[in-house]
Amino acid sequence: MSAAVVTPMFAGLGTTELLIIVGIIVLLFGASKLPELARGSGRALRIFKAETKGLMDDDDKTDAQREIDARNAEADARRDTDFDAQHPVRRTDDPGTPGSTR
Repeated sequence: MSAAVVTPMFAGLGTTELLIIVGIIVLLFGASKLPELARGSGRALRIFKAETKGLMDDDDKTDAQREIDARNAEADARRDTDFDAQHPVRRTDDPGTPGSTR
């Protein structure tokens, strides 16, 4: 029996083909948008990786650990609510608000 050889997706592409693909991408998005596009793709992959790792970690947690996490999340939510109640947001761009320049 012969073992099947797995080749990467780009294994059949040569230098010329890759340069043509890169040239088309530059024409479509523009040279100024490429760093922004790469940055956004990197962030999306990082978030995806973190979420999949979080799902794996959730599978490994015991019921006690899940209960502790739930209590901590409730405490954080209460702390945020208390802070918001003690420090209301004051808008100064509304007409008639003291300190407004309108």
